[in-house]
Amino acid sequence: MTQSSSHRRPSLFDALLPIVVLVALLAAAVYLFGDSASSGPNQIALLLCAGLASLIAFKNGMSWRDIETAMIKGISVALGAVLILLSVGALIGTWRLAGIVPSLIYFGLELMNPALFYAAACLICAIIALSIGSSWTVAATVGVALIGVANGLGLSLPVAAGAVVSGAYFGDKISPLSETTNLAPAVAGSDLFEHIRLMLWTTVPSIVIALLIFLFMGFNAEVAGDTVDRIRPLLAGLDNQFHISFLHLIPLLVLLVLALKRMPALPAIFLGALLGGVWALLFQPEAITAQAGGAGGSGGVTESGMADLLWRYHGGDWRWGAQ
Repeated sequence: MTQSSSHRRPSLFDALLPIVVLVALLAAAVYLFGDSASSGPNQIALLLCAGLASLIAFKNGMSWRDIETAMIKGISVALGAVLILLSVGALIGTWRLAGIVPSLIYFGLELMNPALFYAAACLICAIIALSIGSSWTVAATVGVALIGVANGLGLSLPVAAGAVVSGAYFGDKISPLSETTNLAPAVAGSDLFEHIRLMLWTTVPSIVIALLIFLFMGFNAEVAGDTVDRIRPLLAGLDNQFHISFLHLIPLLVLLVLALKRMPALPAIFLGALLGGVWALLFQPEAITAQAGGAGGSGGVTESGMADLLWRYHGGDWRWGAQ
């Protein structure tokens, strides 16, 4: 927006005041309401700071029409990322329903080795997060399963959790399907794939260093059990609940090809979601019936549902399924 002669340039104090107030209000919301802060208090903090920013704009000679125009411009810039976020939700839902995400977890867990557990957990989470563009989904599904396996092997749970989070955030950060990865270049006015290419200069060295550390810790860790014996019931449970097949890798390959062809993220993710729906009709019709009937059983569409399906804790021992 072109600055009018009647508009005064905001001072450093004007620019910092809304940010400082926002940080203070968000911290207070989290302190007072805990996990419930995102259900209302955080939004109130954002609205209050938007009002404060508007008052500062009025002080500097801007009219309400100027402020409204700037607000609309800001919303339009972020709207693309919002649409991508909605499409990613549809993609994850159909891919879970079709057994695509469970198949990725299944094949990843088959590669586990006690000495390589930490590094393998990091890589598995990174690949799945790169494929679906969601770190939280990976941590809540395969991450939960890997923590359970680590507990059964007597490995360090904090280190296993660190490996899961490291891989999940790395994959999410460089995934062209991630809403935050799309939002950053959209706001800055740059190209998505150029943004990802430049991020590799910092993300690749960091993940390599992390993998080397996890390898060192894995080779020096004492294992209390056999990985195969611990993972076998988990694999059997996934196989019983979902149709596991290499055919489920086809939608992922299609999505990766579209990304390599630099197809815009929104239509690429939408096509991936549609392909997941077709795969669900072909391979998991009973899951669709359960979801449509409100049973919500074998489909496992929610993060908590998938995590609960993968690994549950019973009486101090990790065991498969609900008992």
